[in-house]
Amino acid sequence: MSIALFALAALAQAPAGTSVDVAYEALAAGDDAAAVAQLEPNFRASDPAALINLGVAYARQGNTARARAMFERVIGASDRYDLETAAGAWVDSRALAFKALAALDRGALAPTTTTRTALR
Repeated sequence: MSIALFALAALAQAPAGTSVDVAYEALAAGDDAAAVAQLEPNFRASDPAALINLGVAYARQGNTARARAMFERVIGASDRYDLETAAGAWVDSRALAFKALAALDRGALAPTTTTRTALR
């Protein structure tokens, strides 16, 4: 489930009709630290795609409080936007944030660890 949610807000429509980068590549590669490093310096509280993706990165790093704050900021925003998902669908920003918050509550965005076992 975590893989499907990281890119829920892959692209947002910029005012001029161009797409803006919201750390999609870093999240898709599983590099949450790079996503945070990319999103935090240019953080805009009014960009729902960046907020959702930043929340996903925080959640996957184990920082659920910060993740929740990002998702709730989008939910509480007076403006709503259509965001393009990784699957190419356009979804209301608030609905997407509710979906991300529900995934956080279910533990679907929890950090994952890979254990390798050698068999003989």
